[in-house]
Amino acid sequence: MVAGIDAPSFGEGKNSWLTGTAAWTFTNISQYILGIRPTNNGLAIDPCLPASIPGFSCERLYRGARYHITVENPEGVSKGVKQLYLNGIAIEGNVVPLCSSNDPCDVRVVMG
Repeated sequence: MVAGIDAPSFGEGKNSWLTGTAAWTFTNISQYILGIRPTNNGLAIDPCLPASIPGFSCERLYRGARYHITVENPEGVSKGVKQLYLNGIAIEGNVVPLCSSNDPCDVRVVMG
């Protein structure tokens, strides 16, 4: 939809917020670029970033628990999880197990 001639913002496109585009864009960025996807067993972490990005941090609320996630990219890669830590303890694979809503959930991801 585009605002008509009588609208104060004539010619302005409205589809980005009327069609769900913003919600899908957020989903694509958070789940497939930042790579933080909900699963039945926890949060899968699998970033797909431009190699020039040194890392990022974010907070994710999932099943009542708050996850503080820091992703580091010291080797400048675009994909791949080398190490994953939950509260300082190494975890095998790339799925962070479910945390209790009362527990701290500090996640550190090292790409490589």
